[in-house]
Amino acid sequence: MNIPYRLFRRKRVKRVNRSFLGSLSLFLVLGVVGAFMVLPLVYAINAAFKPLDEIFIFPPTLFVKNPTMDNFADLINLLGASWVPFTRYIFNTVFITGMGIVGHVLLASAAAYPLAKHQFPGNKIMFQMIVLSLMFTPAVTAIPTYMIMSWLGWVDTYWAVIIPAFSYPLGLYLMKQFMEQIPDALIEAAKMDGASEYRIFWSVVMPNVKPAWLTLIILLFQILWGTDGNGFIYSENLKTLTSATTNIIQGGIARAGVGAAVALIMMSVPITIFVFSQSRIIETMATSGMKE
Repeated sequence: MNIPYRLFRRKRVKRVNRSFLGSLSLFLVLGVVGAFMVLPLVYAINAAFKPLDEIFIFPPTLFVKNPTMDNFADLINLLGASWVPFTRYIFNTVFITGMGIVGHVLLASAAAYPLAKHQFPGNKIMFQMIVLSLMFTPAVTAIPTYMIMSWLGWVDTYWAVIIPAFSYPLGLYLMKQFMEQIPDALIEAAKMDGASEYRIFWSVVMPNVKPAWLTLIILLFQILWGTDGNGFIYSENLKTLTSATTNIIQGGIARAGVGAAVALIMMSVPITIFVFSQSRIIETMATSGMKE
């Protein structure tokens, strides 16, 4: 059977593949970059198990030679000597982080839905103000935030840290951009079936922007987990784990090993959550593409 030359040439053009040498070069480059990026994490893990003589050695070594658990034992002893139980610091941190994440995701999603799918006077101006607010760091808004919390009488309470977390502009911007990708025909079909705006929001919009609020949870967890809240909370029984450990490692160079153990503990929780959530985020982002 004779095949026309044009069809044969067209078929040959479609079967262009990357060469083995090109794939190998790409993997080598990615491997070198990945190894370079993981070095700080490897150093932090090894530093937590180093004795003091290895921590202060020069030039510093990447891997530990004589691993020890003394740093963690000293940390437990120092926390046990505090008049506030260690479990209280953990509860404060978990409560502030959990309430801040839930409140921010719900508020940002509820505010982003009308901005993305409804037209009302001042819609574009309001969104431009949100984009402009992304330029301001928390240090810039610290004084106005403290004045508002003081006026509300929430200073030295959990809410002085939780309520400002509700207003992070990044979450609102992220949710609004994702909701704009949802086809209007899907929302119109839900309205024709008799669904209310609240039903559309919970049953149609939120499931389709799962990558957005999963990513937002991870980002906000990293912020709230590491916050100390010292600018708003003064009572020792309300302070977070970060504040307690910071006070411990400020005892001088003799507590450098304890500081390395604290750094490992504080970073292990966000990294663990990210590792378990990464596959879920990639999966939802790959399967959430929708077209009209």
